[in-house]
Amino acid sequence: MGVLTMVGQVILALAILITLHELGHFAAARFFGIKVEKFYLFFDAWGLKLFSFKKGNTEYGIGWLPLGGYVKIAGMIDESLDKEQIKSEPQPWEFRSKPAWQRLIVMLGGVTVNAILGIFIMSMMLFGYGDEYIPNKNLKYGIHALPLGKKIGFADGDKIISVNGKEIEKFKEALNPEVILKDKTTYIVQRGNETITIQTPPNFADLYTKIGKDSGFIAERIKFKLGKINANSPAKKADLKEGDYIIKIENKNIDFFHEFKESIKSNTTLHFTILRGKDTLKKEIAIGSEPILGFMPDLYEYDQMVKKDKYSFFGSFPEGYKRSKDLILTQLTAFGKMFKGQMDPRKSLAGPIQIGQLFGDTWNWERFWSLTAMISIVLAFMNLLPIPALDGGHVFFLLIEMIIRRPLPEKFMYVMQIIGMVILFALMIFIFGNDIFQAWFNK
Repeated sequence: MGVLTMVGQVILALAILITLHELGHFAAARFFGIKVEKFYLFFDAWGLKLFSFKKGNTEYGIGWLPLGGYVKIAGMIDESLDKEQIKSEPQPWEFRSKPAWQRLIVMLGGVTVNAILGIFIMSMMLFGYGDEYIPNKNLKYGIHALPLGKKIGFADGDKIISVNGKEIEKFKEALNPEVILKDKTTYIVQRGNETITIQTPPNFADLYTKIGKDSGFIAERIKFKLGKINANSPAKKADLKEGDYIIKIENKNIDFFHEFKESIKSNTTLHFTILRGKDTLKKEIAIGSEPILGFMPDLYEYDQMVKKDKYSFFGSFPEGYKRSKDLILTQLTAFGKMFKGQMDPRKSLAGPIQIGQLFGDTWNWERFWSLTAMISIVLAFMNLLPIPALDGGHVFFLLIEMIIRRPLPEKFMYVMQIIGMVILFALMIFIFGNDIFQAWFNK
């Protein structure tokens, strides 16, 4: 059931984004009197489709292959590679007979809709849910340094003062993607009575994608107690109770949740010291094949630490725009680093399987819309890349046409479309293969 939920969320998100993307092309084409022959959600590869109907001059339908969608615009060399239409004289209702500026607007219609949609969803998320964060000053126990954090110089208990010379109000500002992607980021931290300077190495972004992608490099240090105890778990069998505090495992003191996670080991019997009310209990607990005790942690101080900013309807849009813009700049920086060989694309590019894992195996509308907004912005960015067969490739050639003041040869455009499709198929094979590899070897 969990896998079906995951798949369902991915398909729903893609269906929304692809339909609205293609609607952007469709609406612009029809506005300029261009005939649209087909409007398809997902590809009807080899002529196979789930269903279709015709209204006016356009066939609408849903294909069986959920890798995208398309509108077939009359008189345009596209992924259909239909050469017959360009053998005849241009007709007034065809794409090729329209001025270059109109064709440019048609090609930009999809990415424009995706960009606007991403900004709108992000803004509505802020309006509906607000922005929850931990003020940096509320981290009274400092940070927990994860393996990557320790590798570059952080230590448990460090308190971050500033990042690149700027004092941070929200702890998550120390974890922003643009900070991670910088060639060098300087952190000033308080460690006991000392002030320490920590600078990330030039290859930090690559280290992050390889080592810290799933966990990060620093996190909040938060105290905990036992919440709900799972049935048939080691905790249940040892008669642990909701509200118990784990204060020691073997000879190691346990104050924070990350210390508990680091101390628990599978296939062994561990000695626990438990505080229950005023009583101190000793327990020997056999851990199974997974390093899990079997309880929900009650991070009882979290609600006191966290803060939520609320946004009005109109006040949410500037922040939604800013976050969308920052996401695009982050994508540009990441692609630049991949092309320079400073980041491993195998660890940086996510396909449907990894995207599905982000959605999770339970349905959460806040998470769903947040990820849908981010994917919409990323799709807008990706589609603007100047690769033949993508919208950005068509835009690039149209801009050349507008500069030289004459259309590029149709034979040249046909060959470029084929080259672009080969590039895209190769990229899709790489992303799918990488997805399967990551899922198989990173279980």
